[in-house]
Amino acid sequence: RIAPGIARGPVSRGLTLKPHLVALAPGAVLLMVASVLLVLPGLREATAPLISVAVYALALAGALLGLRFRSVRLVLALVVLALVDLVTTRWTAPGGPAHAAAIRGIVALLVPLNLAALAWTSDRGGWPRLRTWSLVLAAQAGGVVLLLLPDSAEAARALWQAFLAPGAGRWPAPGGPVPIAFGLAFVLVVVRFFLRPRQAESGLLWALVAAFVALALSRAPFVATLYLAAGGLILVVALIETSYAMAYRDELTGLPARRALNDLLGSLGPRYAVAMVDVDHFKKFNDAYGHQAGDQLLRKVAASLMEVAGGGRPFRYGGEEFAVVFPGLSSEEAAPHLEQVREAIAASPFTVRGRGRPRARPEEPTPSGPRKQAKVTVSIGVADAATAGPAPAAVVKAADEALYRAKRGGRNRLVTAEAGARRTEPRGR
Repeated sequence: RIAPGIARGPVSRGLTLKPHLVALAPGAVLLMVASVLLVLPGLREATAPLISVAVYALALAGALLGLRFRSVRLVLALVVLALVDLVTTRWTAPGGPAHAAAIRGIVALLVPLNLAALAWTSDRGGWPRLRTWSLVLAAQAGGVVLLLLPDSAEAARALWQAFLAPGAGRWPAPGGPVPIAFGLAFVLVVVRFFLRPRQAESGLLWALVAAFVALALSRAPFVATLYLAAGGLILVVALIETSYAMAYRDELTGLPARRALNDLLGSLGPRYAVAMVDVDHFKKFNDAYGHQAGDQLLRKVAASLMEVAGGGRPFRYGGEEFAVVFPGLSSEEAAPHLEQVREAIAASPFTVRGRGRPRARPEEPTPSGPRKQAKVTVSIGVADAATAGPAPAAVVKAADEALYRAKRGGRNRLVTAEAGARRTEPRGR
């Protein structure tokens, strides 16, 4: 049986760590690869010319991709890493200005603060938010450029010694402003990631780690550039993962979206079944309880469909409609598995969440007033390639027509595509 409410998996916001670990994996692997380059001299020498320009190439490629998908935060984070490499490994490299150390310290202080602020910035807002952040970064870059001027050398050194230098007596040893800023930023970014375990947040977290290694743990220009490039590559991978998720995964339910369904149907063999599942009276439910409760209901149904046996793979088709694909099965073979899900949904009353109820189930139940419960049912139509024809569009159309007959027949039932010949009546109706 499927438990009432929101069940496990991507649709759940419980305490499971699996989504967090999956999101963290790419960044961890890329940072490990960067570390391997440092311990293999031959590989380091061979890749040095590429590493020296990688930060800027990644920033350009990531900016083009990020602007296309409106991922403002990741684009700005790439710009931050490119500017940091420009200042710390080129403008203030050994042999540069006498006050280079002070400039690098000021830049190292600004980086974690910017990345933490970006982690808590929403991608919503589009161009106005991009313009605002661009002005903020331009002001910081302009300030650093002014400090780099020969006439500003004394001012930069005085600023660093008076307020920011670890030995100035204002900061606890072995602290200092840079480690403290990175520590504070790390806490903020980790909290954001655990609240929203997605690739963008993971990319910003690993970019912060890479920047810390580059700026706080090493003074060698090549090492700094290497880890800043690794951070840029992590952000680009996060951009690609984010754009993929936008196209192929439904954000509300966590199920694969319609485009993923079309790709799967195009790769199947001659034997498969497709079921179309629709929530009964969903518009009335939305009108009675509100769209927020409607979203919760869709998550519950999605979680139930994730439990389907027989190798069924569920998808969000659109609105309150879902699709389930059974590779290698006929509609007759898939029907019992769909019946189990239909019966389980009908047997599990849906408790409407109050507005102040947390999304995750608390460890201890909290007192509350009377809870509203609603009976939820689904109608299902199923067809297979043997009866509808090999074309995926024909199978989906036949399943949709069977679903329509299930709706006309009273809802809360399953109908196959054989002209409605096989019909399963709901129990206790």
